[in-house]
Amino acid sequence: MNLNQITLPVTDFDRTVAFYQAMGFTLIVHSPPRYARFECPEGESTFSLHSVDTPSPSTGVVVYFECSDLDARVDYLLAAGIEFTKLPTDERWLWREARLGDPSGNVICLFWAGDNRKNPPWRVAA
Repeated sequence: MNLNQITLPVTDFDRTVAFYQAMGFTLIVHSPPRYARFECPEGESTFSLHSVDTPSPSTGVVVYFECSDLDARVDYLLAAGIEFTKLPTDERWLWREARLGDPSGNVICLFWAGDNRKNPPWRVAA
């Protein structure tokens, strides 16, 4: 099963749509002021934004976008004015990750894991 879609709650629809467009995602459905859907530049995954009136407390949701060119992409986004809460870091679980938040406070992790994404050394045997 592949990731198909995630829907994120957003409190500032227009600003959040512009944010994801600036990150390089393709807007494929635009129904302001309540709903937008984006296509990822690689693979088949999509994600949506849905307006909410009141932000909910932290839900613990983190949206992961895999980037084979992680460091270059982060440099590009930094140059475009996008702020990161954590720059690319090699993690103990063998992923390289960078983190940022969108204008509605959703946590985004840009990462590269290569073969370790699905086949880490500690993978459970079939």
